[in-house]
Amino acid sequence: MKGIIGKKIGMTSIFAADGKQIACTIIEAAPNTVTQIKTQETDGYSAVQLGLGDKKEKHSTKSELNHYAKAQTAAKRFVKEFRNYSIEKNLGEIVTLDIFAEGDSIEVVGTTKGKGFQGVVKRHGFSGVGEASHGQHDRQRAPGSIGGSSYPARVFKGMRMAGRMGGDRVKMKGLKVVKIFPEKNYILISGSVPGNNGSIVLIQK
Repeated sequence: MKGIIGKKIGMTSIFAADGKQIACTIIEAAPNTVTQIKTQETDGYSAVQLGLGDKKEKHSTKSELNHYAKAQTAAKRFVKEFRNYSIEKNLGEIVTLDIFAEGDSIEVVGTTKGKGFQGVVKRHGFSGVGEASHGQHDRQRAPGSIGGSSYPARVFKGMRMAGRMGGDRVKMKGLKVVKIFPEKNYILISGSVPGNNGSIVLIQK
C-alpha cells in the first residue's frame, strides 16, 4: 500500500479526450513528512506514519516535540499511519503526489458530513404514509411500529429508527486519478469524496 494525506478543496468537471464530461473532486495533497517508521520487530506491525501541516510549538506538548524532533521536523497538525507501505522511505523524507500516476485506481477515506438528528425518511429512506386517511394526523413521516408488545417485549438491535446521521468514516473504492498538477499539489479524482470542503482525507492505493 502507498498513500498520502490531503485536503478536500471542492468539485469541478473536465472533458475527456472522447468529449465526455467527468465530475471530479479536487484534493490538495501538500508534501507529507515521514514522522515515524514502524517495523515488525519493534512495534509488531509494519507501517509508515505521515504528517501534514505544521503546528505551532506553543500548541504542542513536549512529548510531541520530542517525537517529531527525531524526524528533524516541526510538530504536525494531522498525522496518519499507512500499514505495509510499499515505497521505501526514511525518517524525515518527503512524500509527494509523484507516488500516483494518471489513470491509477485508488481508494479515498474521509468523514462524511454531519446531518444531526434525522428522522427515518431522510436517514433510512422510508416512504411515509403517502396519503392521509381517516384518523391520520401528521403521520406522513412517522416510523410506524417498531416491535411486538408481550413478545418479544423488546426492540431488536439494529432497528431502523431516527437518530444521529452522518459523521461516519467512509472509504470510497474504485476511484480513478484523472489529472495531477504537481506544481500546485492538486490531484483530480473521478467522482465524489466524503467530507466537507476543507476536510482531511486519505488517498491510498
